[in-house]
Amino acid sequence: MKRRTFLPAAAGAGLAGMMPAASAKPAVLELCRYQLRNGADNQSQRVNEYLEKIWLPAVQRAGAGPTGCFGSVIAEHTPFVLALASYASLAALEAAQEKMAADEGFRHAEASFFGSPGLAFERAEVSLLRAFAAMPSVEVPSSEGRQTARIFELRTYESSNPVTLARKIRMFAEGEIAIFRRTGLQPVFFGETIAGPRMPNLTYMLAFDDLAARDRNWRTFVGDPAWDKLRKQPGYADSEIVSNISNSILRPMPFSAIR
Repeated sequence: MKRRTFLPAAAGAGLAGMMPAASAKPAVLELCRYQLRNGADNQSQRVNEYLEKIWLPAVQRAGAGPTGCFGSVIAEHTPFVLALASYASLAALEAAQEKMAADEGFRHAEASFFGSPGLAFERAEVSLLRAFAAMPSVEVPSSEGRQTARIFELRTYESSNPVTLARKIRMFAEGEIAIFRRTGLQPVFFGETIAGPRMPNLTYMLAFDDLAARDRNWRTFVGDPAWDKLRKQPGYADSEIVSNISNSILRPMPFSAIR
């Protein structure tokens, strides 16, 4: 998707110092996108079963933090499924991978699953992100009292070079995340891609009650005076620090911990 496919580039809001300094070590986030194809192989159902019954139990046994599984609703190159796992560090991610490799139950189930006829998915693409210091861990939205699942928006901001990307990350820390929260844009995570496609870039996820709430909250954000002030500061204009924005609307799987 090109920039502003859904909305004006809603990047930045608030005043310096509104976001408290974070002391926790930023987590490492693993995003795995399974590209699917509609057809006789029924890839969507098969990947969902794999994630729920094989991958999710194994990754939790291996020590992963908050996890989430989402299907595409409005996005480029649909259908696809996105799996999210969080780790305390790169070392923790490596340790989890070693545990999964030594997990006989997981290895047996995975071999049986992928030994079935047909393709379970077309390709899988993995990205590693380091969470922002201003929001160092995944925040799982509360499901207390909810009768229906939320929708989620995944947004990726590409920059021309690491310097401009760092400036965009600083813009988030200096108020944008705080204004997101105040105007109803509920963050789940923010992360800088450290391995993956289209680098340098950052990716973040927001939670909404529904599509109507998403539209309403984005309008509130775009019209916020603090956001208007921040985006007009020298060096923070979109044209200076963001070269492309893409976004996807996702729906959580019934078994997703983030929903």
